[in-house]
Amino acid sequence: MVQVPEKTLTIAEFLQLPETKPATEYINGQLVQKPMPQGKHSKLQGRIVTVINEVAEKAQTALALPELRCTFGDRSIVPDIAVFTWSRIPLDREGDIANTFNAPPDWTIEILSPDQNQSKVTANILYCLKFGCQMGWLIDPNIKSVLVYPSGQQPEFLQESEDVLPVPNFLTPLQMTVGDLFSWLKPGTF
Repeated sequence: MVQVPEKTLTIAEFLQLPETKPATEYINGQLVQKPMPQGKHSKLQGRIVTVINEVAEKAQTALALPELRCTFGDRSIVPDIAVFTWSRIPLDREGDIANTFNAPPDWTIEILSPDQNQSKVTANILYCLKFGCQMGWLIDPNIKSVLVYPSGQQPEFLQESEDVLPVPNFLTPLQMTVGDLFSWLKPGTF
């Protein structure tokens, strides 16, 4: 029996497909569907976007966007949170935020879901760093830890409540600890 190899899609062909829920990413010529976010993931994602934007959007230094498709190099990925510096936010002809982002975020934040492979998520963070991203976070709600990937530096594993979380230089007014971050898992905590 002769097996005919499956036709692989190009990135251009992938981008013509309808969006899926949860999102499907294009990585190394393969389609990889992200797992459906669950409670801890959703709570942290919503709160982190709000906290970053309270500091960054008001000062017009950056904008945090949840589940934004970012297409660059030979990948099209959907970080849980993509943060773009103000000058890098693409605009349409009317001056509104564009729908298409063909660049890596300046800061990529991933929140590990129970069914996600940590190595695959880490690979996306490293790919973003390779293309100019300034920092990546990998948040693990299960063990209440954050792996911080500063561009060009050794990653840091932070798990102690008092550990201050490093942020990119464009967001130095933002200060939070590991304890602050995971306190948001309790309903009604702001």
